[in-house]
Amino acid sequence: MSEKIKRFLVENPQDTPFLVLDLELVVERYRLLKKVLPAVNIYYAIKANPADEILVALEREGSCFDVASIAELEDCVRLGIPAARLSYGHTIKKEDDIARAHAAGLDLFAFDSEAELEKTARAAPGSRVFCRILTHGEGADWPLSKKFGCRIDIAEELLKRAPKLGLQPHGVSFHVGSQQKDPEQWDLAIAKTAGLFRNLKLAGIELQLINLGGGIPAQYLSAVPTISCYGEAISASMRRHFGNQMPEMILEPGRGLVGDAGVIQTEVILIADRHNGDTLRWVYLDIGKFGGLPETIGEAIKYRIRTDRDGGETVPSILAGPTCEELDVLYEHMPYPLPKDLRIGDRVIFESAGAYTWSYSAVCFNGVPPLKQYVI
Repeated sequence: MSEKIKRFLVENPQDTPFLVLDLELVVERYRLLKKVLPAVNIYYAIKANPADEILVALEREGSCFDVASIAELEDCVRLGIPAARLSYGHTIKKEDDIARAHAAGLDLFAFDSEAELEKTARAAPGSRVFCRILTHGEGADWPLSKKFGCRIDIAEELLKRAPKLGLQPHGVSFHVGSQQKDPEQWDLAIAKTAGLFRNLKLAGIELQLINLGGGIPAQYLSAVPTISCYGEAISASMRRHFGNQMPEMILEPGRGLVGDAGVIQTEVILIADRHNGDTLRWVYLDIGKFGGLPETIGEAIKYRIRTDRDGGETVPSILAGPTCEELDVLYEHMPYPLPKDLRIGDRVIFESAGAYTWSYSAVCFNGVPPLKQYVI
């Protein structure tokens, strides 16, 4: 937690729960990524946290942007970000939205199926397209290995078909899984992509782009490699598989840019011993899965948690949210050691909570308002 955030929490007491995000930390992380991957164009994944302040700050740094919906594109247009700096990286789009994006000047679209390719041809003729290939997500806390991507042989046939539909086959994308803790996972995907580039070149199609996806992690409960380790691993893999024929490269960090820049402050609303001391203590907070912490599903993302009572004896505690939904339990299989003298009304901090929290919070479940965010 930055000193700037600490001062905000002391000097600006707010009703919980809320997220406070230090914009300077986002800019610092962007600059670090550019330093370790100087040849790579950064396309910030807006879905991680679409706050206007973040988009404006990154645009000033020279960032491009990955949009996943027409609403995100329109936010960029409203803020004066040119369409030439946008990529429509979602592979599941309404045809009308493709047309609206194309009319706004965007001409770089992802796809991973024949139907999506055909929609793009009808709605955005002449556009550049890149095909997302399937990965397995090993090493990632939040794998992305089922809903998106196609087999490499299918990708080859679809990219061969693109010119026949009036589209420009521009490149290949993949995603090695969000919160990827193994930098070497990029190598297998890059190797497959290089093979696809070679096969298509033999067929008379020269691809120009490799989209390295996201996956750069934030610092949650378990340790992760440094950003430099990711830069070195990706750069070495690209040199190994592409040699001197290096294509344009883009990276789509979301969590890796904004995750560590924010903290959520919440409040204890109930502490209960439900089984006469025979099982763990239950601690209920005023934020849960529906209030901005859905990535605790399956206890996949394990946030670092701190309280003002840290330092003394602890008790293993099940953490749960405030709603009347049985699924609204954050950590049960891996209880957290929280202070024994924790009390109702105490404030609790979730660190590295700047990504996939504010943008995930529900609108009205149980009448709970969306998570508040303060960008400082």
